[in-house]
Parts: sequence; structure tokens; C-alpha cells
Amino acid sequence: MTDHGSYWNSFLQIATISDIGMRRTNNQDNLAVSLSNNLERWRERGHLFVVADGMGAHAAGEFASEVACDQVPQLYSKFDQVSPPEALKKAVVEANAIINRKGQANEEFFNMGTTCSALLILPQGAVVAHVGDSRVYMLRNQELNQLTADHSLVWEMRAGGHLSADDEAANFIPKNVITRSLGPYPDVKVDLEGPFPTQKGDAFLLCSDGLTGLVNDEEIGTILATMPPDDAVQFLTDLTNLRGGPDNITIIVVKIIHHDLTTQQSSNQPLTVRTKKIKPAHPLAWACFAGLALATVILGITTRDLTATLVPGVGTAIALIWILVQKGGVSAGVVEVGKQQRFGKGPYVRAKCVAGESLVSKLKVISDELRSAAKISKFDTEKTDAVLLNARTATEASRFSDAVREYARAISTIMDQIRRKSGNQASGSAVDL
Repeated sequence: MTDHGSYWNSFLQIATISDIGMRRTNNQDNLAVSLSNNLERWRERGHLFVVADGMGAHAAGEFASEVACDQVPQLYSKFDQVSPPEALKKAVVEANAIINRKGQANEEFFNMGTTCSALLILPQGAVVAHVGDSRVYMLRNQELNQLTADHSLVWEMRAGGHLSADDEAANFIPKNVITRSLGPYPDVKVDLEGPFPTQKGDAFLLCSDGLTGLVNDEEIGTILATMPPDDAVQFLTDLTNLRGGPDNITIIVVKIIHHDLTTQQSSNQPLTVRTKKIKPAHPLAWACFAGLALATVILGITTRDLTATLVPGVGTAIALIWILVQKGGVSAGVVEVGKQQRFGKGPYVRAKCVAGESLVSKLKVISDELRSAAKISKFDTEKTDAVLLNARTATEASRFSDAVREYARAISTIMDQIRRKSGNQASGSAVDL
């Protein structure tokens, strides 16, 4: 699959951003968007989106995430003889092997790693492959659903029952300690989630933890619900940087705007996966093994003659071989995913995202402080003042969604002027507030 964005403009709204943040010297995040070249091909293989957050000294993390975002789409396209979920999982597993080999072959890249969260939008629904703590969300009707479970120390401890959701001890556990990633080891466990049926208006957001570390789910969902994707990804990045921006920030937003790209069970072929089942050994084999083994033990104890145990001992060995041979047999089958089974246990977190006074108040404080700084720096605030007036008017009328959108527009407008003055239009990292 390759990028055929213009063909899909009437079907999808797609926005992407990858920002270095305020404190990093390089960007270790990467992303990939791989679209089918036409509707017929989409019905077969879907659209693929990937976010990766690299880890490692020097340029190792950046290289690891780059390899992941390059290889996963390529490998997914290569594995077109198996079903999309199988192909996606195989692609992530093979990408892990490639990153691991490159890390072992070069001292500078030794032990490098990366998260990898990949989203497939198929006629049968959305399928996610996931390793690490980069997240995939789905927004529908002002509810934000986290489709992935973080492979982090905090989440693993909660899953194991060692921490409750409101346990204060979680505040003392580093949130950036992940328990699973691509690269450090030859093998990796990949979580599959879905398929999640899709509707017109659904929006998906993939992101690195640079966003989720500083912007909570309710804020993410409300901003995503009130702004077009392009404006939403920019403002979420600006908001993160204004709160300190300690990490790289990477976001993909995909919004379905045409019913042809939604889940229509009556007209879609079922999403199937191959299954393998080990055949159980015949009960007679187990009976022979148990009887002969018991006879061998009894004769050994009562006669203390090794010769007497030879025949039942050989019989025991033959029965064991019979069992192992039968257990090696494999029966193949096909399962319809979404009917007989479903991948994963997501969504893992749900958040209602309705614009209200709380978020509006936060954005008003930020915009007021930012406007004052812009005045001191002699920026043109005429357009911003008009937008802020709209925001205040909307707030007074309790039109909080409009107020959120207008305050966000004002903040991003000032941030854009600051970036332009600093000579770094592509990133918010050079902003000096």
C-alpha cells in the first residue's frame, strides 16, 4: 500500500503531526500513513496507520522507530496471502526481528527499541496491533475509548491486582517504564484488538506518550470532538508544549466522513483468521502409558530385578512416543473474527468528553497569559483579539463547544506567530515563553 491521499479526500479526513517538543534535542518518534489505491483494494486490505516512539541513546531510538514505520506497512503489503489481522501481526513481529538484528549488528544501535501502535481500518471494522505505550483511541458520540492497554509498569501492576485504579502509590512509579517494545529481543508478543465496528463520524487518534503524559483523555476527546482533525492535532501539540513539552509528540487523527468506509455487515465478507489446533492423544494411549508405567514401578519394587522391568519399561517408552506423535498432529480451521471470537479485551478506558466550564476556564487562562506575552513581544494580536471575543461571547451563552474551539484557535494562532519568529515553523520546540 502507498499514499493515495487525494483519492480519499471525500472519504476520510486525515491529519498528522510529529513535534520535537520543548526539551528534547531530537525527535525519536515516527509515523506512517499507508492508504489503499482505490475502494476495491480497500475492501481487501484496508488503510494502515502507524505511530512509533523510539528508545535508545544517540540516534538509536529515532532509527528504531523509523524502521518500524517503514517496515510494518511494507511487510503488511507483502503478507497479502493471509487475512489482514494475521498479516498485520506478522508484519509487526517481523519488524521486531529486523530492528533486533540491526541493533545486534551495530554497537551504536545496541538494545535500541520502539513502541509500535498500528491501526487498520477495514470494511469489517478497525483492528489494532500494539506493542508499548503509544495509544490508539476511538471517538464516537462524545465518548473516547482507549482501544489499547499500555505495556507499562503501572498498567501491568494494575492488571496483576497489585495497584488499584485510584491507588496513590501509582504516582511514585515512573510512567515511562514500559514492559514491552520492538527491538531489544528477537521475539515479541503483539496484542491484537478488534475488530471494532465503524460508523460515519467516528474519529481515531494514534499518539505517542508525549501527548498523553500531559493531556488527559477528557481533554483529548473534547478537542477532537469540537475541532477539524488538522486544527485538533495542532492544538493538542501546542497545548502539550505549553504545559512543558518534555517529550516528543506524535499524533495521527483519522475521521470517517463517508458511509462507504463504515462497517456494513450485510455487504462485507466476514473477517476470517486461520486457526491451528493440536489434536489430543487417544485415551487408549494414555491408558497404556499409565498401566505400563505402574507395572514397571511395581515390578521394580517387588522383584528388585531390572530384567523383570525391561518389557514393561520398553512398553512405557513406546506408549509415550505414541502420545507425543499424536500430540504433534495439527488440525487447521478458519474462524470468523467478530462472530465466534474477537481479539483483545478493549476498550480499556472510556471517557465522556463533553465541553464544559472547566476546560473553557483552563483555556481562557492559557490564552490570556499567552496574549500578554505576545503583546510584550510586539506580535500582531488583532486577529487573535477577534477570536478571543468570540470565545468570551460563546462562554457567556454557555456554548462551551464553540468556546473551546475559539480559545484553541486563538492559542494556536499565537503559537504559530512565535514559531515563525523563532524560525522553526515545523516544530513547537523552539518556543521560548
